[in-house]
Amino acid sequence: MTEAVPQKTCQKLWGGRFAEDVDPDFHNLNKSIDIDKRMYAEDIQGSIAYARALCRAKLLSLEETQKIDTAFKQVLAEWDNGEFIINHEDEDIHSANERRLSELIGDVAKKLHTGRSRNDQTVTDTKLWLRKSIDKLSFRLKTFIEVLVTRAEQDIDILMPGYTHMQRAQPVRWSHWLLSYAWYAKEDLERLLEVRKRVNILPLGSGAIAGNPFPIDRSFLAIELGFDKITENSMHTVGDRDFVAEFLFWSSLSSVHLSRFCEDLIIYNTQEFNFIQFADKYSTGSSLMPQKHNPDCMELIRGKTGTILGKCVGFMTTLKGIPSTYNKDLQEDKETIFHTYDILYQMYHIAEKALATLKINRNSCKNALTSDMLATDMAYYLVRKGIPFRQSHHLVGEAVALAESKGVPLSELTVPQLKTIRYNQVFLEIKVLLRKNILILKYGYFSEVFEESISSIWDFNLSVDQYTTVGGTSFKAVQQQINSLRFWLRKLSFKK
Repeated sequence: MTEAVPQKTCQKLWGGRFAEDVDPDFHNLNKSIDIDKRMYAEDIQGSIAYARALCRAKLLSLEETQKIDTAFKQVLAEWDNGEFIINHEDEDIHSANERRLSELIGDVAKKLHTGRSRNDQTVTDTKLWLRKSIDKLSFRLKTFIEVLVTRAEQDIDILMPGYTHMQRAQPVRWSHWLLSYAWYAKEDLERLLEVRKRVNILPLGSGAIAGNPFPIDRSFLAIELGFDKITENSMHTVGDRDFVAEFLFWSSLSSVHLSRFCEDLIIYNTQEFNFIQFADKYSTGSSLMPQKHNPDCMELIRGKTGTILGKCVGFMTTLKGIPSTYNKDLQEDKETIFHTYDILYQMYHIAEKALATLKINRNSCKNALTSDMLATDMAYYLVRKGIPFRQSHHLVGEAVALAESKGVPLSELTVPQLKTIRYNQVFLEIKVLLRKNILILKYGYFSEVFEESISSIWDFNLSVDQYTTVGGTSFKAVQQQINSLRFWLRKLSFKK
């Protein structure tokens, strides 16, 4: 006696061999439609291209291909207009679009999946979406760099303290500080374009694991979908999410650079520094303290960097434990890249706007410059008098200590006071006397090297402009950076 097979309430793409419906709670865990519906256009784009490839392989007629093409354009319009109705049974964007296609053209839609698996379909959709998103991020990053360069040129005459270890170090141009982050951003953009190259390799046509048994022209598919080349191992293809990981690595590093930029600006915005002030529209107040003007635009970027880093670490943890080829764990890639892209795009956009409207307090920057920041210049003054740098460094160190002991700025030490500094250096002098080698020890005192001309070094503009080598803080060197970045930017072309 043969048992009757229970009737199932819905038909899954994969459900022929199953006798029971999926448990509703498992269905909710398994489905990804709420997340990957964002790739509806990419899924349709890939499906139309695959239909054309099936037609070239004589697996679809020209009439059937045209039906699929026309119906998918209707489905795309439904998504675009917010009219597409997602059924409870739709597991993912692939099943939703195929189900709707079947409703429109019947059994012809069932031919579309010939030789194709959701394994190569989903990675194709993901690459199509990520490629487009990388282009948008590239444009955003390019615009951020442009604002950095524009502000650098606009404010090139402003001097400020440069810091190491958060201690005043040497005077620099405000523009030189700004451009330091423009170079970080340039490197980030160049790295992102390298990531795009590895994203832009076609997976479609690899099937579930073993490839495609039909004469599908994958090179044709690559041309149709704008890919540079095709993958060459089907097992690697369906299990590969290195391009996702690399995008997450890149996002983490890029956001770290942006976070450091924001941290500097947050510090410069404090009343203790008062170098800058953010526009009201990029600041917030306190619900308790009426006087507050908080740089929340920068703090949020700094905070969201941690979220991006967490996404990267989380996905890497997912990858590290799965065996080869496709496993359902990889479904987690979409939520990760969607969220990371959304956050990072906003971060760069807000940073760009906040920077464009930033007010610089010139007097505060100027007043923060102190003569002890010219201690290195004093050492160079001695070097130009023929004293080795290490000895010059020691002499100036004693001068700094002397100024501190007297409670005066370094620049107010008098020449007689500077002449009291003694630095003993034992050296050997060999003389030939009466045909005998006589070894004479002499003590050298360098007090006389400090002269009235020392006063010439107490000029911050001259100090900054002495660094004329490429990468320095002089007007010419900073302008050279601006010109170099502008030339590089002109060669780039991205759509919004």
